[in-house]
Amino acid sequence: MPALVEIHCREIAEADGIVIVHPNWWGMPPAILTGWVDRVLRPNIAYRFAEGDKGEGTPIGLLRARSALIFNTSNTLPDREVRVFGDPLERIWKDCIFGLCGVTRVERCTFATVVTSTQAERQAWLEQARALVVEHFGPERGA
Repeated sequence: MPALVEIHCREIAEADGIVIVHPNWWGMPPAILTGWVDRVLRPNIAYRFAEGDKGEGTPIGLLRARSALIFNTSNTLPDREVRVFGDPLERIWKDCIFGLCGVTRVERCTFATVVTSTQAERQAWLEQARALVVEHFGPERGA
């Protein structure tokens, strides 16, 4: 395993909480982030299968973190994302990734519409993000 991947594996396994920030990229995380997930959230680091299970069952989550925040930026309004596309990022992070890795509290927040946003809106988004970090991880981590 490359040294940097090994460091990331150790850090994610030891983390008390996780924060992910990325744009909504065609209803998915960008490819570079997907590649990170593929390399770092690996068997025996983020999950394992029960003894005798060769991978056909439900994984047992191993991550120590019990809370994850995902912040997304988007040029699609959140209600349209849900109505038209079924909110794929919610499903990916909450059910397909963190839910299977043992993270029990997963919250996603989307800031939209970025392309037409004002400085005041972006400042409000930063304050909202700070408040969510404090809510999930405590005031000492939200500073």
